[in-house]
Amino acid sequence: MEKVTLNVQGMSCDHCVKAVEGSVGELNGVSTVKVNLKANTVDVEYNNQEVSLDKIKETIDDQGYDVE
Repeated sequence: MEKVTLNVQGMSCDHCVKAVEGSVGELNGVSTVKVNLKANTVDVEYNNQEVSLDKIKETIDDQGYDVE
């Protein structure tokens, strides 16, 4: 399992948390997703044999947030 902390801009409320955690959490290979609004971060634990980091970033971007 890989663990990564992504810096994500544009998240400001519970809806943002649900959108990111829900969409990333549905990806095959993702085991945990945790949004920290105060730090503007998303912690993801995933199996890199099943899903790529680029796919995770793309999924967050598709929700309307900027991944750094």
